[in-house]
Amino acid sequence: MKSSEHSASADLEDEVLSIGALAERFGLATHVLRHWEAMGLLAPVRDATGRRRYGSAEVTRVAVIVRAKEAGLSLDTIRSLAATADPAKRRDILREEAEALRSRISAAQYSLGLGGFREGRAAGAGCWRHGLRRG
Repeated sequence: MKSSEHSASADLEDEVLSIGALAERFGLATHVLRHWEAMGLLAPVRDATGRRRYGSAEVTRVAVIVRAKEAGLSLDTIRSLAATADPAKRRDILREEAEALRSRISAAQYSLGLGGFREGRAAGAGCWRHGLRRG
């Protein structure tokens, strides 16, 4: 590794961010980070004036939380995953989440079928073409 790469890598590891800077980095509102802290997902250190300071571990944790949220996991599930180091327990939690997701997909597909949606067209849409109006 070049010394400039090592230096840049060390700078990132030593970087300490304010709540505003961290929120901006991930496109979040600061109240989201405060909420995650209140839920026990984040534990920033406080400086002498009481302001939150986020180091590289917290930056990584926020990235993981954001990715997990994008995957559809709830904050409670993310907290459960973070609370255990046991791979078997984590697999069980993720297996339950996958099953819940499959159920939601199945319910959504069923709902689409009940609504008469076929090939991008709602059943009864032709009524509007013929001047028939509801209610």
